[in-house]
Amino acid sequence: MDCGSGGGGLGASGSGGDHDSSDLSRRKKPYHRHTAHQIQRLESMFKECPHPDEKQRLQLSRELGLAPRQIKFWFQNRRTQMKAQHERADNSALRAENDKIRCENIAIREALKNVICPSCGGPPANEDSYFDDQKMRMENAQLKEELDRVSSIAAKYIGRPISQLPPVQPVHISSLDFRMASFDGYGVGAGPSLDLDLLPGSSSSMPNLPFQPVVISDIDKSLMSDIAANAMEELLRLLQTNEPLWIKSTNDGKDALNLESYERIFPKPNNTHFKSPNIRVEASRDSGVVIMNGLALVDMFMDSNKWLELFPTIVSIAKTIEVISPGMLGTHRCSLQLMYEELQVLSPLVPTREFYTLRYCQQIEQGLWAIVNVSYDLPQFASQCRSHRLPSGCLIQDMPNGYSKVTWLERVEIEDKTPIHRLYRDLVHSGSAFGAERWLTTLQRMCEWFACLRVSSTSTRDLGGVIPSPEGRRSMMKLAQRMVNNFCTSVGTSNSHRSTTLSGSNEVGVRVTVHKSSDPGQPNGIVLSAATTFWLPVSPQNVFNFFKDERTRPQWDVLSNGNAVQEVAHIANGSHPGNCISVLRAFNTSHNNMLILQESCIDSSGSLVVYCPVDLPAINVAMSGEDPSYIPLLPSGFTITPDGHLEQGDGASTSSSTGHGRSSGGSLITVAFQILVSSLPSAKLNLDSVTIVNNLIANTVQQIKAALNCPSS
Repeated sequence: MDCGSGGGGLGASGSGGDHDSSDLSRRKKPYHRHTAHQIQRLESMFKECPHPDEKQRLQLSRELGLAPRQIKFWFQNRRTQMKAQHERADNSALRAENDKIRCENIAIREALKNVICPSCGGPPANEDSYFDDQKMRMENAQLKEELDRVSSIAAKYIGRPISQLPPVQPVHISSLDFRMASFDGYGVGAGPSLDLDLLPGSSSSMPNLPFQPVVISDIDKSLMSDIAANAMEELLRLLQTNEPLWIKSTNDGKDALNLESYERIFPKPNNTHFKSPNIRVEASRDSGVVIMNGLALVDMFMDSNKWLELFPTIVSIAKTIEVISPGMLGTHRCSLQLMYEELQVLSPLVPTREFYTLRYCQQIEQGLWAIVNVSYDLPQFASQCRSHRLPSGCLIQDMPNGYSKVTWLERVEIEDKTPIHRLYRDLVHSGSAFGAERWLTTLQRMCEWFACLRVSSTSTRDLGGVIPSPEGRRSMMKLAQRMVNNFCTSVGTSNSHRSTTLSGSNEVGVRVTVHKSSDPGQPNGIVLSAATTFWLPVSPQNVFNFFKDERTRPQWDVLSNGNAVQEVAHIANGSHPGNCISVLRAFNTSHNNMLILQESCIDSSGSLVVYCPVDLPAINVAMSGEDPSYIPLLPSGFTITPDGHLEQGDGASTSSSTGHGRSSGGSLITVAFQILVSSLPSAKLNLDSVTIVNNLIANTVQQIKAALNCPSS
């Protein structure tokens, strides 16, 4: 390939932002060492019950003279130690098995060298054919596949790598009159069991990817390099050429690809990847300025984990399968990798798109980079993939003051075997659902988010007594980011989630997924996720304002239980006033220790309002600047997107009283709840729990429609 081209808690007095690190260290409590009697009693209890409930912890607290919090954290740390011991033992067993296989392989090869032909007494004919390089590579690949297979089986029992922080018991929202989170009255056996597969791990864990381990030969790598180089050449011409390749659409003024000019400039023997009449080609291009320098963008784009962190609303899964060429250190110049990627629209009605993609980065000149994505067909996956990415990507140009100009191109071939649901048909077929504009506006908003995370001070309003320190603000932003990422995972239709669709109050129904949650930072047990999508003849901006308005929140929010809500803390994380993190408190409730953490974000492609009940001590931990990764979150919320109609929607709701015009169109709203059904991993999901969440979503939808004066049907 040619590469030559620490504040205090809410409600406390004073400002917590002026304390330095020495003040924080002086406030730390001295380390407490348990007595031999206490440890002996705790160990005895741990053997009988590793997961004591609150009543048992209180009994131990009184018996041993320890605080309930100390009892809780001792058991958490002990469970973590046990899990680590099991993991080390299993890893040792796997290493021993691997060494055994390797030794057997060597012994077999040595035995083959000494084979004597029974006819002539000499060595067997064509001996070299058994020991050439190709045979050895195949043999090693088979060993690697076998080891990976055994490791994956063991990983299902070991779980994910253990975090340094201990896991925390789930916050039972049911004890706070927030009845959406734990069905205390509908426990195991209370109703008929529902036949839904339970997925191991949490919704945030990486699911099993739909392929076997890939063995890439030198010939494959050479072919990949040629494909990437050709794709880069095509991408640069498409990005740097206007007419006649691109013309302005008469409908919306956006760039539209002139297919006749394209096929004339890039003649190919077969311009479609799929042999099917149900082929659609989506092509879009957009450009804009983002607040991040070019090299930082390149670094995030070429790292699958950072890529997933940058686009949580679009990318549901991203994994680097193989680094074909690492490129030049520090610049990613000529870096080439094979990736697996799954893209989503945050609705249960839109299937995800899967790609095996070659991602190639080339530095064109100083301060100018190009990154191309193009599908690469793996034989074992070709029959399942209904999406094919044509040369797509972006051009990144450094600008003064840490900004970059990004020109984005998206081109895919789609084989629609099943029709898109009519609510999303216009949005998907126009290319807006997965198009360049959505990628770019999301990138602009997320770059603002990261800029706010880096700066020492930004817009922070204190409405309740405490302004978080810079460390506390960053900790709150990280907590809210994890909440949003968890929500996006629960709403999406990833192939890693098995789901059941129930009949609901609207034509769409409610999609239900269930998984076992065990990760630190998530409630332990069986978690049910339920989501539905509905249409409103109201502009997306007005719907977003409705959900953001504290005065209208009691009309739809079950967490506030119909009570008034006040914002007690506010952290801006973008230039738009709607991009912020809020801490809310509901009045006139018996649970003053519970707050609502909320993040909202909006751009031209859509908006999100995600919220989660969090207890006051946990908020204090985050606002003091401590690591919030162990705080359990089970978020719910809304996604709001334009319906894709250029004209007004259904004629039944065209009155001016709704506050929307012809150009604004209607909105597609997805509402999603997550509920901790049981804290017992062995529990069975019963039909009563599903019925409750189904009714909860139906009532929420009806309340929203009534509040916005929209027809209920």
